[in-house]
Amino acid sequence: MAATLASFCLLVLVAALAPHRAYASIRSSLGQKRAAAAAAPSVGICASSVLVYGYQCQELQVTTQDGYILSLQRIPEGRHSNGTKKPPVLIQHGVLVDGVTWLLNSPDRNLPLILADNGFDVWIANTRGTRFSRRHTSMDPSDPKFWNWSWDELVAFDLPAVFDFVYSKTGQKVNYVGHSLGTLFALASLSDGKLVDQMKSAALLSPIAYLSHMNTALGVAAAKAFVGEITTLLGLAEFNPKGEPVAQFLNALCAYPGVDCYDLLEAVTGKNCCLNSSTVDLFLKNEPQSTSTRNLVHLAQTVRDGVLAKYNYGRPDFNLMHYGKFSPPIYNLSNIPHNLPLFLSYGGRDSLSDIRDVELLLDILKLHDVGKLTVQYIKDYAHADFIMGLNAKDIVYNQVTAFFQQQQ
Repeated sequence: MAATLASFCLLVLVAALAPHRAYASIRSSLGQKRAAAAAAPSVGICASSVLVYGYQCQELQVTTQDGYILSLQRIPEGRHSNGTKKPPVLIQHGVLVDGVTWLLNSPDRNLPLILADNGFDVWIANTRGTRFSRRHTSMDPSDPKFWNWSWDELVAFDLPAVFDFVYSKTGQKVNYVGHSLGTLFALASLSDGKLVDQMKSAALLSPIAYLSHMNTALGVAAAKAFVGEITTLLGLAEFNPKGEPVAQFLNALCAYPGVDCYDLLEAVTGKNCCLNSSTVDLFLKNEPQSTSTRNLVHLAQTVRDGVLAKYNYGRPDFNLMHYGKFSPPIYNLSNIPHNLPLFLSYGGRDSLSDIRDVELLLDILKLHDVGKLTVQYIKDYAHADFIMGLNAKDIVYNQVTAFFQQQQ
């Protein structure tokens, strides 16, 4: 609860940037590292990361109720298909990255292709504002109004639109995998009564619902160095990690006494055990992605207030205008159906999905039906190990696959 809004906004930013930069060495300036990150491929995710390995892949689009056009990739089967009808799995990334993050390791070590080879119809989501989801029916990303959203809109529009699309195309309930922010807005959607009739089961990796115990050297430094919302700090509607204002912000923070930015990843997410430098270099070529500044402010409010609530407009009269009450409504996680099969996997070294915050989530889920909640604790894992760890197949993905197979 001690972290300020500014500290968390920075923290989330660096958490996404860190996997790309830490192993590429931070001896040079952050600006130089950002130049490497800007060299993203111009082709779609299917062409760059799936078709090259001999898998089928379709590039699709989904339009949300509020007009955002989202990119969606479908891997309908593995390399050795038996032609039977496949159960669908939707895979959702976290903040400041996109769907390609799941595909950086070799086919036998990345989750989407492992699931495809194990008989699943795999769908990869990309939230609004990311590289291939920067379109709208009436607005352009250069318009600040395009960025007037937070994860409330991901709860209300993005995830329901993608679920509707997958459900309509497959005629089956959808299994779900989320990492980090992808777990938060799935939990919030379920608590709001959304997705309930379409979700078959969910695997939540590095689950985030509460963030009160997040505490890192960079976060503490930011809390001391900056006051106020990041909108005031940067004055930006689009939070572009490749932009100069953000680079200046990070460089200033890394100069703060006692902060060691040599390894940003460890400083923010905890000490990841199992990352490969070549995978991180590939990460560098594709990420990070833009999000809305308001999205980061909303996440920061979750840190500050210690509850999972809708966006706080900062003034009681503004909240009254939007919600009919002076404070934002709370997402009541106890509303999540007790018979929904859940698999939660979290790490002992994860400084973002802290053990104490995960335990608070598990306490809320304690009334879950017997046999419907599976929990995996990995002592040596930190935040990025769940999506890029070389041994994630053996430690996490095989368990996720077996969990989904049990639901069929």
